[in-house]
Amino acid sequence: MRKFDAALMSVVLAAGTALFAGVAAAAYTAKVRQACAGDYQNFCSQYSPESVELRRCIEANRKGLTPTCVTALIDAGEVPAKYLKK
Repeated sequence: MRKFDAALMSVVLAAGTALFAGVAAAAYTAKVRQACAGDYQNFCSQYSPESVELRRCIEANRKGLTPTCVTALIDAGEVPAKYLKK
């Protein structure tokens, strides 16, 4: 019975990891892409739109993002409302 429990736990952990990776790499919504197009060009154009690196770049440059971009990110649930405060 222990081998079964260990095998099941391995499968559950692998599935959870794959799901998390898929969510982390998910692309921004069309509204966010449109609102943040200029910010993307100014700060992060070296990264693929579907990449985790892009999300990190946007986070690193949050203080320089336009209010339009920040509002779209907040509306999409990508960042907390405190991002409007600079």
